[in-house]
Amino acid sequence: MVTSLNVPRLVVAAPSSGSGKTTVATGLMAAFSERGLAVSPHKAGPDYIDPGYHALATGRPGRNLDAFMCGPELVGPLFAHGAAGCDLAVVEGVMGLYDGAAGRGELASTAQVAKLLRAPVVLVVDASSQSRSVAALVHGFASFDPQVRLGGVILNKVGSDRHEVMLREALEEAGMPVLGVLRRAPQVAAPSRHLGLVPVAERRADALAAVAALAEQVRAGCDLDALMALARTAPPMACEPWSPEGADPASPACEARDLGRSPGRPPVIAVAGGPAFTFSYAEHAELLNAAGAEVVTFDPLRDESLPEHTAGLVIGGGFPEVYAPELSANERLREAVAAFAARGGPVAAECAGLLYLARSLDGKPMCGVLDADARMSERLTLGYREAVAVSDSPLAATGTRLRGHEFHRTVVEPGAGAAPAWGFTRPERRVEGFVQQGVHASYLHTHWAAEPSVALRFARAAAGNR
Repeated sequence: MVTSLNVPRLVVAAPSSGSGKTTVATGLMAAFSERGLAVSPHKAGPDYIDPGYHALATGRPGRNLDAFMCGPELVGPLFAHGAAGCDLAVVEGVMGLYDGAAGRGELASTAQVAKLLRAPVVLVVDASSQSRSVAALVHGFASFDPQVRLGGVILNKVGSDRHEVMLREALEEAGMPVLGVLRRAPQVAAPSRHLGLVPVAERRADALAAVAALAEQVRAGCDLDALMALARTAPPMACEPWSPEGADPASPACEARDLGRSPGRPPVIAVAGGPAFTFSYAEHAELLNAAGAEVVTFDPLRDESLPEHTAGLVIGGGFPEVYAPELSANERLREAVAAFAARGGPVAAECAGLLYLARSLDGKPMCGVLDADARMSERLTLGYREAVAVSDSPLAATGTRLRGHEFHRTVVEPGAGAAPAWGFTRPERRVEGFVQQGVHASYLHTHWAAEPSVALRFARAAAGNR
């Protein structure tokens, strides 16, 4: 049912990566939450790590809005699903404001998300090496696309009172409101490594302290009342909120859901979590639950057995390369995973899950489900992919088309098994991943909201494995 959603909202963007979007967005989320507001946190693009900090700041699941993986038509419904009942929504952008999928124009850019949500944009500018030129920079971003409404600027990494005066004077001449000024504060920066920020699950106590410090920094340097007033200028949105139970009753997806709810106890689907496996989209668990499954999280670093009655296994992304010795040392769980796969149990593994199922990772024994070895690499593999399933599996029928994302500094050799998981059609043609018995393992990260039938198909396979 199409409804009118009238949630105040802001998109936090920047001219480029590294300008301070995460600092400002997370700080705003925490500061407004401390005022007693229900804040809905969102992240444009495929990033898994920033939403973890957003969730800490707000106490709500961080949700992604990715117009490439899910399609522009789902951005509004997914936003409405997450923001329902909230007092404010804050969307952190990706890369620079107008940067999107390579060669696809505005597709998957922060600007596109802002337009789809009809939300005002706050531009975070790293002012550390400029003064009056900031006005020319901001003017360019404000005028590049008239449909993007730039409502104000937050100046980051300002060096001194005099520096602030020069910046404000320049932006006043340009007619652009300054909604905040943040000084350099390295003490609240989150640590990074080869794929970006260190996830919350690996540093929870320190992450809580960092989020609190960000809230204090934003409270001190930003005009929260002016930002809230700007958020309230977003007009109502008319759209049908996305629902994990919203499949067409006549669709094959509904058939899968009915099988997932067949008589007997719900199929238990074990989902890997803990510090080594932190990458997941909230909608995946919601879809599995809607399909009639019981989702139970386990930690491959600490748990020595799979959850009781496990009928399906999901091992998503994360950083197993950081924890390879500890994962290898948990021999009992490795053997349990291998035995589950050998019995034909349905397994869906993405990226980190692929590494964990391999024979070895950087020389450390892993589960040995796949006749392949993984190692760290100097080369970063990063980018959107268009894929088609080339082998039948519990996750996807042959011919299923999905858009996904690769993001890793590891290599698996060989890169594909006798029955590959995916055939990539863009930006390059190649096959990738492994399908064997009930296992579907691949580097490709996917968002199941774009094709709910994969979650429902997996739940059906788990129901048949009880």
